[in-house]
Order: sequence, then structure tokens, then C-alpha cells
Amino acid sequence: MLHVLKSGAIIGVEGVVIDVEVDLSRGMPAFSIVGLPDNAIKESRERVRTAIINSGHAFPQSRITINLAPAGLKKEGAGFDLAIATAIIAGQYSMDVEILEKFIIIGELALTGEIKPIRGILSMAIMASEMGYGIIVPKENGDEAAAIEGITVVALSHLNDIVELLRDKVINPHISKMVVADVDQLVDFYDVKGHEQAKRAIEIAVAGGHNLLMIGSPGSGKTMLARRLPTVMPPLTREESIETTKLFSVSGLLSKNGLVTERPFRSPHSTSSHIALAGGGTPPHPGEVSLAHNGVLFLDELPEFSRNALEVLRQPMEDGEVTISRAAISVTFPSSFMMVAAMNPCPCGYLLDPRRNCTCSVQSIQRYQHKISGPLLDRIDIAIVVNSVPYEDLRTKKHGEKSSDIRERVKTAREVQKTRFSSLPFFTNGRMQSSHIEKWCKLDNTAELLLKKAMDSLGLSTRGYARILKVSRTIADLNSREDIAVADIAEAIQYYDRTMFNTV
Repeated sequence: MLHVLKSGAIIGVEGVVIDVEVDLSRGMPAFSIVGLPDNAIKESRERVRTAIINSGHAFPQSRITINLAPAGLKKEGAGFDLAIATAIIAGQYSMDVEILEKFIIIGELALTGEIKPIRGILSMAIMASEMGYGIIVPKENGDEAAAIEGITVVALSHLNDIVELLRDKVINPHISKMVVADVDQLVDFYDVKGHEQAKRAIEIAVAGGHNLLMIGSPGSGKTMLARRLPTVMPPLTREESIETTKLFSVSGLLSKNGLVTERPFRSPHSTSSHIALAGGGTPPHPGEVSLAHNGVLFLDELPEFSRNALEVLRQPMEDGEVTISRAAISVTFPSSFMMVAAMNPCPCGYLLDPRRNCTCSVQSIQRYQHKISGPLLDRIDIAIVVNSVPYEDLRTKKHGEKSSDIRERVKTAREVQKTRFSSLPFFTNGRMQSSHIEKWCKLDNTAELLLKKAMDSLGLSTRGYARILKVSRTIADLNSREDIAVADIAEAIQYYDRTMFNTV
């Protein structure tokens, strides 16, 4: 007897329908799985057999052949267990599986018959919705699947639950109990005293989606400022939330069911490899640049990262996606993130400190700073010096501006950009290309003259010229100006002055 049920697999971050064809025929008892299964799928023979027996059912003494189609696609994971076991039980008891033919069935079986959660459910739920199917998932994955509107989700906890569904022909859709609540931030710019220029630079960077570099002595507050940056970012839209959740789901990093509602803040250690940052493995999995999609990638102690690790950031920063190619497969992961980096200006850290003397030689300073290549530095729109806060500012009772107030200005500027770029695949000034800059970054004569003088005195490259115009466009948006004024250009130039690096 042949039964065909549908299950799913993950390729990159996208779901793919897999036909689970189970044939029970006469002959010597055997249990074989074909269709390019990995070891986890091959081992499902023991999991399925034991789960069926421990659930109180007889295991058929037949020749069982299972084909996972399309046969030419490599499959991995234990998510096919439930579909395989269901088809075997249906064949054993001659049960009609018509009620399951419009469902994608996904779940891993424990030896007791319990259905265990798996990663990547959201991607499969999106795929099922697009193809007009419902989806049967483990109970722990129910809220995650139910986050997709217009899809019938059935969440089960035991193999016998799906057997009852076959017998009773009754579908009980899962109703999500997830409630999206406002998250109380543990940190706030209200607690930051001093650092007015740094806070202004962060506001501009977030408003326009610009990459930011903070350079200063140890303990000056660079990391403290960076960790407060998500508190001023606008909330995720539903589309962004789904994109982010898909990446966390396939990586097995979801801390709760349902959609991710906060922008990710990823802070990999400086010993991270280029594969950990860009993604890879067999099959390829998302790296830190993809897990930071729609959020922030914070690189503390930037020069301590390996040269290879830093260089792989260039393409994702420019394109907003990263493509990983292997001999058998090529996958593309989204990686539209805001990069925030922090570094000391020299090995001892006190080159720019007004109160302490640097003990480094010129050669050691050059070696340290040259760990960051020119092309990577050119992709950073805003660079600022962060000095230690004076004693008087630390002891004052006056607090800084609340994150919520800064966030409102950022949201207003983002809305302006969203309207401006409504017909384009991006929505922040930081993603503009040369044609967009020419259209939306018009200058009056005074601003033109100032920018020309800056190019001559600072030796700006073409990319540097574009960076200044993009940052000045964001400053104008924050100031509710339709055209870029000379004050906007002057402030943008201030954030691009690279003489602070003291490189020769």
C-alpha cells in the first residue's frame, strides 16, 4: 500500500515542499529510505519504529520503502519523522489519509512518541501559505507557525494525536496565545552624562541607516553608547519581523515562540572567524551579518578581528545580502544591517586622550591602524572621537535626553525616507547609490562651495564625497528641511574628518 504525504525542508532560509512517499509491500521485513537523506534522516528508522511501538501500535512486518522527493535534492534534519510514522500507521491500519493531503507535516519523534520541536518552522509555514496548504507542527512550534496569517495550523504533542485526527477526521486549529507587549529597556540614553557629540552622531546614524565608528581611549564609553543604540531605533515592521524571525528560526536561536519583535543586536567576539561572520558550513547557515539583518552588528575592538574576518564584511555592507556558494548548492542570506564599530586609536589606547600620554611608537600605531583596510573604512559613513567624560559632568545631577524622545525624531526622519524611496527596494539614506544622490541631494551655491573646499583640503575620494552627501541628507531630514543647507554639509563633514586616525 502506498501513501504520499507532504513535508518540508529548508534551503538557506526558504522552505521547500518534500513528498514523503511510503510504500508497504510484501516481502522480507526491511526499512529503507532513499532520496539523498543525511544521517539524521537515516537514523529515523529506529526513532520511527520505536515511537510507533511505544505509542501502542503494531509495527508492520512488511517491506517498507520511503522515498523523499525530489530525489536529487539533499535533505537533512529529523523533521520528516512525523510524516513517515503517520504514513506507516495509515498503511498498517488501511486508514484514509485524504484529510492530511492539504497539510505540510513536520516534526521530530522522541522514542516515547512525543513530537519534539524543530528549527525553521516559520519558513515552512510561509511556504505552506503561499502554496495553499495548512501545516501540522509540534506543539512548541505552534505560535511560531501561527504568526503567518491565513494558514491553518495544527499543533500536536504526541504521535497518537495525529492518529486520532485520521480516525475522527476533525481539525482543531491552533490559536496563538502570544501577546506583543512593550519591552522595558534595561538601558537608556537618559543615564548617559556628557557625550553630546557622540549621542548626536548616533541619532544621525540610526536615522539614516549609516555605519558608525567610535574611536577613543579605554573606558571612555564607546561600548556603553553602542549598547544603548537599539533603544532609539524604530520598531520592526511586520515584514522586517518575519524576515528576522526566519533567520533566527533556521539558526535555532529563537528564545520564544512567535515573531521576533525587537531589532537584533549582535556583538560577536573579536576571535570570530570569517565563516562565523559571513556564514557557511555544509549546508550553509547564516552568519552574524545575517543574524544582524534589520538590526545592529557591533564590532568591539575592531582592529583585533582578523583581516580575513573584516574583509568579508565589505560585500554584505555594500549589497545588503551575502551569497555562500558550495559545490552542490548556492544560497543567499539577507544582511541589511547597520554596522557600529569601536576601537582604540593605538595599542595602548591613549593617542587621542587629552589627559594621558601615549607610549606607542609611530610604527606600532601605523601597524595597529592599518589592520583596518581603506576600502572597509570607506564604507563607514560616520566616524567620531569618544573621550572620557570630565569629572564635573559625571557628578552633575543633570541627566541626558531620554531614548524615547530621540526615537521619535528618528521615526519621523525614517518616515520621510520611506516616502522618498517608496518605489525602491531600500528605505534609508545610507543605501543610496550615485543616481539617487544626484536626484535627492541637491545643494545651493554656498553648500557647493563648502563641499568643494572640503574635498580639496581633506583629499576626499569619490566614495567619501558620496558619504558626506548621504549623511547631510539625513541631517536635513532630522531638521525637517527639504533641501540640504550649508549647516547640514558642515556637520556631515565634521563626521567624516579622518585625520583623527593619524595614519600616514
